Amino acid sequence: MAFSQLDRVKKRLQFYGYYSMVIYYLLFYGHIEYLVQGDDFMGDIRVAIAGLGNCASALVQGVHYYRNAKANEEVPGLMHVDFGGYYPKDLKFVAVFEANRKKVGLDVADAIWVEPNCCLKFAPDVPKIGVKVLPGPVSDGVAPHMKESFFSHDLEPVDVVEELKKAKADVLVSYLPVGSEKGSRIYAQAALDAGIGFINAIPEFIVSDPDDPIAKGFKEKGLPCAGDDIKSQLGATILHRVLAQLFDKRGLILQNTYQLNIGGNTDFENMQVENRLKSKRVSKTQAVTSCVDYELPTKIGPSDYVPFLKDNKVCYISMRSKAFGNLPLDLNLKLSVQDSPNSAGVIIDVVRAIKLALDRGVGGELSSISSYSFKHPRYQIDDFEARDRVDEFIDGKRER
Repeated sequence: MAFSQLDRVKKRLQFYGYYSMVIYYLLFYGHIEYLVQGDDFMGDIRVAIAGLGNCASALVQGVHYYRNAKANEEVPGLMHVDFGGYYPKDLKFVAVFEANRKKVGLDVADAIWVEPNCCLKFAPDVPKIGVKVLPGPVSDGVAPHMKESFFSHDLEPVDVVEELKKAKADVLVSYLPVGSEKGSRIYAQAALDAGIGFINAIPEFIVSDPDDPIAKGFKEKGLPCAGDDIKSQLGATILHRVLAQLFDKRGLILQNTYQLNIGGNTDFENMQVENRLKSKRVSKTQAVTSCVDYELPTKIGPSDYVPFLKDNKVCYISMRSKAFGNLPLDLNLKLSVQDSPNSAGVIIDVVRAIKLALDRGVGGELSSISSYSFKHPRYQIDDFEARDRVDEFIDGKRER
């Protein structure tokens, strides 16, 4: 029996509490497979969120949308419905921190629809969950040009560490706006001090930097973390990466490439100011240039804010190469996606990976899920190999 299966059996035995009941099941019903594969007894994953914007809205909607998904179902956007015994429905949102005064004090289920959020309502019947949005520290999370758009509050921020402990959170997901260098570290440190896992969904290089004091702290305390800068299910970065790998494996020599992105959500509005973009450009560029072993002239990044596009992101990729006979081969394509839902399923997978690591007592950066799910992981490897490593991690064949 695989390590992860034994893990599940132990977890469920703890849930039942009485070994006599287990023996009864085994003797009279032969339900060992039920204990191993059942989807009701791994327990909840208690999730805290920093930044209830469009991406968080898509995450909350997605958990509700797939609440009845079964293990043998093919679900768009998820690696597996059953991820090491955990299902999408196991995610429970227990604490949310925001800088938007219009969202503070509302139930999370109501706050996800508040402006400037414009994520499509694919699960409009999300029920109230009994968790109120809390005023978080603003720090540098709200750029000067975004104070009006974000309805930035001037409230006294809560003690994030205290609230995480009170909520008994397992993991904190940071969805702060791009450019929140100080804010990202405030929340990462809060997760560390609260003794929980941490997921950095934005391009501030914390988890990916082995010398970062906070990243070291997670390792020392035996707490798992994953990051940095979430990839979408099929977005501009993953598509550009796979194409670069394909060109390379087919013997084509790339001469130059660019990727231009436009959108109408607050992410694109926020990124109109170049000084908020430095880490984002680095993250997206290195994700592509790491796919070849030669210097590749590259230009990648958000190009413009187009308000009427709302959460629709449009990407243009151009790749110029030399083919046989030193002849030119050019590729130009357009990708149009709903931006925020495109990464929600990936976060659901990452949350479940963090919980498995917590169950197993594995701390520090989770290299398999980070390499597969983030643009700027500590280790840039082939995306298909990274997926295989995540499956090995789920099965207990790989520590991290």
